[in-house]
Amino acid sequence: MNFDYNEEQQLLADSVRRFIQKDYEFEARRKIVASAEGYSERVWGTFAEMGLTGIPFSPDYGGFGGGAIDLLSVMEAFGEGLVVEPFVATVGLGGQLVARAGGDAQKKAILPAVVEGKLKLAFAHSEKGARYDLAQVKTTAKKSGSGWTLDGEKVVVLGAPIAAKLVVSAKTPAGLSLFLVDAKAAKLKPYRTLDGMRAADVALAGAPGDLLGAEGKALPVVEAVVDFATALICAEAVGAMKFACDTTLEYLKTRKQFGVPIGTFQALQHRIVDMYVAYEQAKSMAFLACSQADSSADAKERMRAISAAKIKIADNARLISQESIQLHGGMGMSEELKVSHSFRRLTMIAQQFGDADHHLERFASS
Repeated sequence: MNFDYNEEQQLLADSVRRFIQKDYEFEARRKIVASAEGYSERVWGTFAEMGLTGIPFSPDYGGFGGGAIDLLSVMEAFGEGLVVEPFVATVGLGGQLVARAGGDAQKKAILPAVVEGKLKLAFAHSEKGARYDLAQVKTTAKKSGSGWTLDGEKVVVLGAPIAAKLVVSAKTPAGLSLFLVDAKAAKLKPYRTLDGMRAADVALAGAPGDLLGAEGKALPVVEAVVDFATALICAEAVGAMKFACDTTLEYLKTRKQFGVPIGTFQALQHRIVDMYVAYEQAKSMAFLACSQADSSADAKERMRAISAAKIKIADNARLISQESIQLHGGMGMSEELKVSHSFRRLTMIAQQFGDADHHLERFASS
């Protein structure tokens, strides 16, 4: 497999990195995280202007017809900058569910607005006690006139406080189905996650919803889209790992003890080398995950490859994040140092969409 970006991907990655370095530096990010909204509408508009929100959608709806492999360089740059805007929630989850499950009218009504940056989505699926089992859903939907009403609770819905519409999973007599629900029709309990993202617990008490796609046919679509989003956060983790490695190496070169840089100590050299080896392993597995998310026609083959990538990403994220903190010493845990925030994001990515134990079990069963 070729692990080099093509010319277009490299140009896109460079442009995203330039924007992040100039307009999304660490202090600017801290202000965004501390704001009431938890994201920047100006930054989101810039992402749309750059075409990032349209990459994985069909040209029929204003997109570019790309896939996860085309978003890999973007997600790496997002990982380096610790971007908190709801890109995966809107583009990688909600938008993908509409694109893959929705009817023509639903796609025409929603996807162009997503591509233009005018509409944000969130996927409300996880429930208490379900862990990472995508088939375990207790929320129900019942016919009500020409529409549906939904009852149930969803937890840790990433991007929900920012979204205008929710894609909600619920059980119907025919099986697991998807519904579009206006966020204002649900009761949200918003909060900030450990890594600075915004999420909410969502209560649906008779909330009206529109059926998205065929009734009872949602599970394979949900599995494919969650795998797509998993591939994206694997790429994001690689970017965060790169920052952690680079900033730790720079610290070892400048921090002095006994009159010499601590990077001259052989024991610390071995540890930083181990970090870079783990980073390179993670990068190759992220390429595999994104490639399989796009090209694999066999669901079991896709699941197996993405689980393998998530296992390695989770293990190496733990190694790199912990080593970066330890090699920085006590200051590595300070709020003012970006590496501590990279530690938090990598810790969350290791758990998101399934931890290493979950994916080991899925890998073995597939």
